[in-house]
Amino acid sequence: MAGLSEIARAAGVSVSTVSRVLNRRAGVNQDTRRRVLTVLAEIPYTSRGIGALRRTGVIGLLVPELSNPVFPAFAEALETRAASAGYASMLCNTRSLSPQGLGEEEYVRMLLTRGVEGMIFVSPDITNQENAADGEAGRVRSHYRRLVDDGVQLVFVNGGAASLNVPDVRVDEQLAGYTATRHLLELGHRSIGFVSGPAYSLPSRLKHAGWAAAMEEAGHASRPELVAHAPYGATGGANALRELLGRTEVTGVICSSDHMALGVVAEARRQGRSVPADLSVVGFDDSALAAYCGPPLTTLAQPIGEMAAAAVAELVERLEPESDADADTFSRVFRPRLVVRESTAPPAR
Repeated sequence: MAGLSEIARAAGVSVSTVSRVLNRRAGVNQDTRRRVLTVLAEIPYTSRGIGALRRTGVIGLLVPELSNPVFPAFAEALETRAASAGYASMLCNTRSLSPQGLGEEEYVRMLLTRGVEGMIFVSPDITNQENAADGEAGRVRSHYRRLVDDGVQLVFVNGGAASLNVPDVRVDEQLAGYTATRHLLELGHRSIGFVSGPAYSLPSRLKHAGWAAAMEEAGHASRPELVAHAPYGATGGANALRELLGRTEVTGVICSSDHMALGVVAEARRQGRSVPADLSVVGFDDSALAAYCGPPLTTLAQPIGEMAAAAVAELVERLEPESDADADTFSRVFRPRLVVRESTAPPAR
């Protein structure tokens, strides 16, 4: 089946012109519109699904997992905003742990056949591909490139790639790492570890940069032994702290997520350390559980509601028939907010 790029070549026009014709937008003269419609009548076109040919009022929401509370929070906020704008949502969990679980590419194909008009990706796969093997990175990039070339309207939340010219909405991960570390430094901590997600993860790399900048600004070396990488999640957090304490001594740690921080607190207790008397812990996300941990967790809050509103507003604007939205010019960066609770305190003297 032909996609937008094939239709455009056959009609001798740009991909954006074909998209305008399909979505009944202004700015196309009658001769050009007639030529595109003639090609569409001659060449079957279904790669975008029926959403390319008629308004369905449905968008796809793709999140990487649902076990981490921050992703259901994003899904709820996005769905609520979409409904307020008159759109129904189809939610996909792209990294399901069940044997029957579909991956992101399979879900995208399913959404297209069901006629979604556009998609919002939270932490899309392409975000973490910089250090992947060349073949895998190329495959993932081409997956998104096909969608863009075929005129599918996309918005990325906390991820993306500049080369794709897809609008993105994100929190400042580097500022989060810096702010978390500054908080511990101001409490008097000097040996501060970083319980990080996987080394290839862009959010972890950005938080690492913020941690290192704060440490060096305060005159403390950001030594490699102060960083421990592990998969996201409570088990990863526990394993990372065990590794970290096995090679150096720290009085405080910042974590890539609240989920990892929960594992850190549990592992600290297993080792007979009290939080925060022996170890101060800072998370990231301000997920629903953070205020109810024992002790309540100091964390960096993502402005999820504001980010969801911006993502949905941008997608809806691009879906409107008269829209002139320009993907090259849209990127929104939101500041995280430090929420101080009971898991941080000055170090014991």
